Amino acid sequence: MDSRASSRVQRFGTSVFIEMSRLARDHGAVNLGQGFPDFAGPAFAKEAAVAAIMADHNQYAPSHGTSSLREAIAVDWAGRFDREVDPEREVTVTSGATEAIFAAIQALLGPGDEVVAFEPFYDSYQPSAVLAGATIRPITLHPPDWTFDPDDLAAAFGATTKVLLLNTPHNPTGKVFSLVEMMEIARLCEEHDVVVVADEVYDRIVYDGHHHIPMATLPGMWERTLTINSTGKTFSMTGWKIGFAVGPAPLSAALRAVHQFVTFASPTPFQEAMATSLQTAATTGYYRQLARDYQRRRDALGQALEAAGLPTLPIGGSYFLMADISEAGFADDVAFCRWLTREAGVAAVPPSAFYADPARAPLLARFCFAKQDATIELAADRLAAVRHRLSQPAASSRRP
Repeated sequence: MDSRASSRVQRFGTSVFIEMSRLARDHGAVNLGQGFPDFAGPAFAKEAAVAAIMADHNQYAPSHGTSSLREAIAVDWAGRFDREVDPEREVTVTSGATEAIFAAIQALLGPGDEVVAFEPFYDSYQPSAVLAGATIRPITLHPPDWTFDPDDLAAAFGATTKVLLLNTPHNPTGKVFSLVEMMEIARLCEEHDVVVVADEVYDRIVYDGHHHIPMATLPGMWERTLTINSTGKTFSMTGWKIGFAVGPAPLSAALRAVHQFVTFASPTPFQEAMATSLQTAATTGYYRQLARDYQRRRDALGQALEAAGLPTLPIGGSYFLMADISEAGFADDVAFCRWLTREAGVAAVPPSAFYADPARAPLLARFCFAKQDATIELAADRLAAVRHRLSQPAASSRRP
């Protein structure tokens, strides 16, 4: 990196997603690393985007989002959570959830402040905190159920704690935080006057009787919570980059103060299309089918990994599976994922990239099942072909 880059930026390396996707392309691997669908989103969303373009909704939208999308989001919240939301002052449309997270962190944190986050955590959290001059205090989640020590959490709060980042359903573990856990988090945030930035982009993708509980719906938490979401995850249109934040007017205003100078506004026709999509999905059973389809994909990939000698950990939501690689004979998860991509033709992501200290990461690999059935079947065939090699003790001597 050029030495003229700021000291903060010089700390950043290449994203693990970029590295693994490049390696997958170079070796013709099935990419189960980066978390995006390889199947088409719903026709009603695409048709709505075409209609918006042809109707000439092609100029800048208001910075905080088109009125149609903000109103659709408010209606969705009222219907799902029995919470009336003001679409003018309490909903902000962003260029994806990642921008909303970045803007929220810049708006709420400054030099010397601390933010509590559960690790492993999404890889944008730490750079966002660094650019704000803040420090992350990680609370480690422990496999296989990804529990945390309440005493560790309580000890993380101090005079400089300003924000807690909560991701549920959780990437990369698939954990859905329980009501008991959420209540304890909420209690500590109220006690220490801490704002929650709640990353809830997988809220529609939950399994096996798990229920997503928005932090903002717990007693006393609306006024101190910004909830981040992504239509790209819900409607399998990640390239449209239409995310949003819902929260009380003062927190929304703070986020907008940053957002206006980052992207100003997100693409107008895609916003109009997502407004239509939210309305359509609410009356067609789309969300139930979404969860069923993902459960089928989860089960298919889980069976393939198990058959290859890579047992999976339980998940309650999201579209990722963590597989135990401790018996595969590799010193760390990065070496395993590079080898699997080159030799097996299947790309995964090393979860150590999601830790403040990679040395704390257990020997696991993250696989994405937001893929066509044919993609998962091809990955299963390739994994089956290398099962005998995964069990060889000499694997650890292979070059990463």
